[in-house]
Amino acid sequence: MSTTLTLKNIPEAVYERLKASAESHRRSLNSEAIVCLESVLLPTRMPPAERLARARELRAALPKGKFSARDIDEVKREGRPS
Repeated sequence: MSTTLTLKNIPEAVYERLKASAESHRRSLNSEAIVCLESVLLPTRMPPAERLARARELRAALPKGKFSARDIDEVKREGRPS
């Protein structure tokens, strides 16, 4: 069941950071606030060994020699505001 929460007296600097973050992630202020709260209150911790194993799996699945650093940078910039 969802619950409604009203926040009062939010410091201007916090509001501006939340607003900028919401815009950069293309989310509403409400959605961004929920994501921020979830990331702090319900963190999903992955053991370092598991994170490394997952990274190695992903790297191994890539075609060999198909991606240059420039290709990766271009993909990262796609869809980002200038």
